[in-house]
Amino acid sequence: MSPVRIMQLNKEKIMKMGYMTFFWGKNTEDIIPGWAGRSLYSYFFGLIWVFLLSLMVERLSHTRFIKPGTNHVTAGLLQTLMYAIRVALAYLVMLAVMSFNVGVLLASVAGYAVGFLVYGSRVFMKSELVPYEESSDIPPLNC
Repeated sequence: MSPVRIMQLNKEKIMKMGYMTFFWGKNTEDIIPGWAGRSLYSYFFGLIWVFLLSLMVERLSHTRFIKPGTNHVTAGLLQTLMYAIRVALAYLVMLAVMSFNVGVLLASVAGYAVGFLVYGSRVFMKSELVPYEESSDIPPLNC
């Protein structure tokens, strides 16, 4: 077998198996196999998608949707639903980062950072937090 053919077989094996180190390039599959394709437009669309997913995780982590005085059972069910949605979105972001594409990693970190800046930091707060008041309806994410 020629050395060129061996290199082709190794490249095909890597593309089937996936990269095991971080790489930079538009030829990646984020979560859905075959979706990302090979075009630059689909790659940027995938990056925007990952950015928005991580932004949404931060929105759910720092927002109060349940009004004071809501029935405890209703509030508990809403908290559980919001928690499940947040965990599912966080797992999707994690799976996208596991594509080992540097662009996907940067898009997810940027989404989390912008989400925290907008929803979690004091930059856009209208009023001061009262001590011992929870800033969101669901507990913070734990690593």
